[in-house]
Amino acid sequence: MIRKFLFLFFFFLGISIISIVFLPSLVMPTKIVLFGGRMMGKWASLCLQIILQTKIIIKGRDNIIKNEKFFIACSHQSMFETFYLQTIFNAPIFILKHELIKIPIFGWYLKKIGSISINRNKISKKNLGLIDKIKNSVRNSERPLIIFPQGTRVLPNETVPFKKGVGRIYVELKIKCQPVAVNSGNVWPKSGKLSSKKKIIVSILPEVKPGMSSADFTNYIESKIYNELDFMN
Repeated sequence: MIRKFLFLFFFFLGISIISIVFLPSLVMPTKIVLFGGRMMGKWASLCLQIILQTKIIIKGRDNIIKNEKFFIACSHQSMFETFYLQTIFNAPIFILKHELIKIPIFGWYLKKIGSISINRNKISKKNLGLIDKIKNSVRNSERPLIIFPQGTRVLPNETVPFKKGVGRIYVELKIKCQPVAVNSGNVWPKSGKLSSKKKIIVSILPEVKPGMSSADFTNYIESKIYNELDFMN
């Protein structure tokens, strides 16, 4: 209980301080805001390692796609991956729910770094133009796109079918996909108590080349990511 309190206190304190310190960067080049994002990722890992005595293991660094455009499809169990993956990959462009953009200060940063928001609860002109917006972002940036195909954070023992949208993005972009499995929910779940003295494993799986159908791709990465998560446990 004490560890949980200390972790949450220092984590959110650090994130708040970084957010305030980097406020001037909102009117500066985007790369400065991205540096602040990487600092948040490092702060999250530091709090986990020191306060919860979490061991963070990264597998498959050699699988990281280099010198070409790609997008990341990652499992989503915790806030951890939204912060920490910025320290592994080149400041990913996030596809995220529209509610996050509305958060004061934090939402300003998300807009500044080019995050793409979607309202999952209704059909709108903005949602209908999502693919075009994604294509423009990928075309005009060297940063990889990142999507969480489960659609939201899930518990470690949940096997939620991947959203069909990830298959459509794969077909439309015609670039490689980097599947990533993260078992962060074993330490920092979306609900329930935090755990200490455990491992968070970030497994970077082999690339998936373009050319599959939308359904085949979705089924393929769903199987690969869930199999990897089962192996971790």
